[in-house]
Amino acid sequence: MAYYNREEHDARRKKFADYLRGKDIDFGLVYYDETNVANGWYLTAWCPQFENGCVLVSSDGQAMILGGPESEPFARQESAIAETRNLPVFMVPDEEYPMAEIIGFDDLFAELSTDGSIKRVGIVGMDSMPFGIHNAIAEAFRDVELIDITDDFLEYRVVKSPWETAQIQKAFALADLSYDAMTAKIAHGVYEYEVAAAGEAASRSAGADSFAFRAIVGSGTRANAVVPTASNKRMQAGETVMLGIAPRFMGYTGVFGHTLPVSGTYTPAQADSVRRMQEVMIMTRDNLKPGMTGRELDKFGRAHYDKHGLSCYIVCPFAHTIGLMEAEAPFFGPNSDVVILPGMAICVDVSFFGHPELNGMRIETGYSITEKGAVPFSPKIEKILLSDI
Repeated sequence: MAYYNREEHDARRKKFADYLRGKDIDFGLVYYDETNVANGWYLTAWCPQFENGCVLVSSDGQAMILGGPESEPFARQESAIAETRNLPVFMVPDEEYPMAEIIGFDDLFAELSTDGSIKRVGIVGMDSMPFGIHNAIAEAFRDVELIDITDDFLEYRVVKSPWETAQIQKAFALADLSYDAMTAKIAHGVYEYEVAAAGEAASRSAGADSFAFRAIVGSGTRANAVVPTASNKRMQAGETVMLGIAPRFMGYTGVFGHTLPVSGTYTPAQADSVRRMQEVMIMTRDNLKPGMTGRELDKFGRAHYDKHGLSCYIVCPFAHTIGLMEAEAPFFGPNSDVVILPGMAICVDVSFFGHPELNGMRIETGYSITEKGAVPFSPKIEKILLSDI
């Protein structure tokens, strides 16, 4: 099954080509791999396995995937860009592919420019590519001006199209299913990995194509790890357990985060801390309005945490955008001048970590930003997170 929408992805490629032409850039190279998936996925709705790669887009709109021969048949079947070329720099080191057609950058240049007129190339993801690939590209383009255009490219992903918003909505519905499955497994003596397995199975069975992070299941002091992946620890009565999962649908991410008592009942101190997080979530949600800046948004929750002695345990700001990644730019921290815009998808993610008695706690859900304010992607999870304790 392919995860792209032809009209949507053709329009993205055209928009990028128009940008290149307007900047007098001959080609754009968009780097991606299994960890840094989002920028490449934005153009292809696809990511290689085992190999790295780039999407090459010319200023006239032609596009191809530069990668390796293991991923080539996969790309031709399922990527929105099916034209491929295999280059050694993107291949598994020392692996041999005697039947594959493998070319070098000189061959690629000869194909792309018969008159040798490649002068300027824009790079997306220059800071995330491995050192060896960076050097190989720099050497191959030694007579060409290389321009880092990552920030400009990331702007395309800030405001979601109606199609993107619809995929995020579906991904949050998958997270709802995972929530039900994970919470049903919580009990004294149960392994954390059993809880994670239940959540992953629920989303996968309903159509999740991947996960934006490994399932978070952290009980007791493990919750201090901020994003603790499920371990072979058995949960104990009296502890809380921090949960989180981020299923993807068509490449787009949904999420929930919650902290629950293993025994089914919070202690008074645990319940009080959850109420403080609920209050910050409501303040932050109610101020998710077009025109609000990150520093303005952050101050409400930070002042409330100050009042209740929790500010020294803040690790993460209270809001971030969500899309192809679970937490992606822009972020809305205390020094952010990013302005909230209609069409953004924003998670309210309220947490604290390192508390000497309560360890770490988190509650999180997401919202679509409209002209009138925030609309929950999951009314169900929002209701659960904000319910009376």
